[in-house]
Amino acid sequence: MPAYNITLKDGSSKEELDAAKKKVTDQGGKITNEFTIIPGFTAEFPEDKISVLQSDDKLNVEPDSEVRTQ
Repeated sequence: MPAYNITLKDGSSKEELDAAKKKVTDQGGKITNEFTIIPGFTAEFPEDKISVLQSDDKLNVEPDSEVRTQ
């Protein structure tokens, strides 16, 4: 399954983060990392169900990728 970074948009509550985590597990995904500095997490999630998360206007959903510095 592909991995995605899911973060809350400004003004969203902790309850909305908890609801996003529940959506992930309810749809067969798996949370693999929880962020400490910003409200969010990385999850492995079925690609054919990603629209469930993308349609939530309280969430930012981005494919997880490697970040490098030069």
